[in-house]
Amino acid sequence: MFSCRASSSSASLLRPSSTRSYAISVIPGQVLPGRQYPRVWHGKKLYQYNWYTKILNTTDRAPLIFLHRDDFSSNRLKKLRKDIQVASQKLMRKAEESGQVIEFPPTLTVIRTSIFGAALRNFPNVNLDDVAKMIDGVDGGYAVLSLPVLDPPLLKAVLRAMDRSVPPRPPKTAAEIAKELEEKTADPANPGRRMKRQRAVLIPDLKVMGALIEGKVLLPDTMKEVSNMPTLDTLRAQVVGLLTAPSAQLAAVLSQASGGQLARTLEGFQKALEDGEAPEKAS
Repeated sequence: MFSCRASSSSASLLRPSSTRSYAISVIPGQVLPGRQYPRVWHGKKLYQYNWYTKILNTTDRAPLIFLHRDDFSSNRLKKLRKDIQVASQKLMRKAEESGQVIEFPPTLTVIRTSIFGAALRNFPNVNLDDVAKMIDGVDGGYAVLSLPVLDPPLLKAVLRAMDRSVPPRPPKTAAEIAKELEEKTADPANPGRRMKRQRAVLIPDLKVMGALIEGKVLLPDTMKEVSNMPTLDTLRAQVVGLLTAPSAQLAAVLSQASGGQLARTLEGFQKALEDGEAPEKAS
């Protein structure tokens, strides 16, 4: 129930790999003469477009988190998916016990930015200007994380799991930058011979760009505020409490008036009349 789709061989077909390093563009492309519009997709691109549209359809009930990734290997992506899965299992069980319908576990999908941008532009009820502010023209690899329900504790657990799995990459110092530049421009040790290829050590970096839910864009600061909110059941109980509080207070006042306070008030008027004082002065 809680296994990520990346673990199955058939699911790899449902997660198209990204071969482009462009930013997600929400600006329609230039209309060229002789081309058919709206654009018709074929083959793999058609499958990717339909799959991305299906992912966007989940935003009517749960947030879709946009992630910018860099220097991720396939094994590192598998570890990230597993960490998200472990962090969400307990909270998903609680959500199911409370009556919420869990259709799928949190799913991390690596996207092809050009096809995803086309699906996003054609998706209804989305403020593309807010999406452009969220993306901010940042190019490179992208991924989206689909959550099954809008549950603040689940969102908080997933964000915390990603921070722990991929800690922020420390910025390069001036000495490190100078050393890399020197290695690139240095003369080869053995001229005329092919240099031995060395596998670069990848330090992955993951950044939360924002989220999309019900056509609205949530920036990272707003996402953190939402994740710190109580559960939906707790919020419903608080709303019910606010609605029933005035009636409960009115009932308490009436119950007090029907008891001792009303009797004491009448006794005060009776005593005032017996003493010859006006009722207004006695009250």
